[in-house]
Amino acid sequence: MSLEGALETAADGGRDAVMFVFTVTNTSDEPVDLQFSDSCKAEFVVEDDAEEVWRFTEGRMFAQVLSSETLGSGEAATYEAEWSDPDPGEYTAIAELRAQDATCDARTDVSVPP
Repeated sequence: MSLEGALETAADGGRDAVMFVFTVTNTSDEPVDLQFSDSCKAEFVVEDDAEEVWRFTEGRMFAQVLSSETLGSGEAATYEAEWSDPDPGEYTAIAELRAQDATCDARTDVSVPP
């Protein structure tokens, strides 16, 4: 199994939020089955000099439902999150797939303007 992750971010000063788009692509020749134990399929974390300042799942509850997705060869799945009311600054954003038997993550820098 070979999964490749890419993370894109966009700060929107008008809404005072940062949008995260995490794309997971199956780069193998075989289909990949992703099994999830709840409705949260990806985790998003924002760090400032390796100190966590925001976590998508913090203070949230997710439906406890088993689900699965199959990614064929070359197919991708996209997961999104929004960080509301961030403080201005330079951060590192990290996204991680929350599948039971598969790992994939990505990171990128994000700048929140004053």
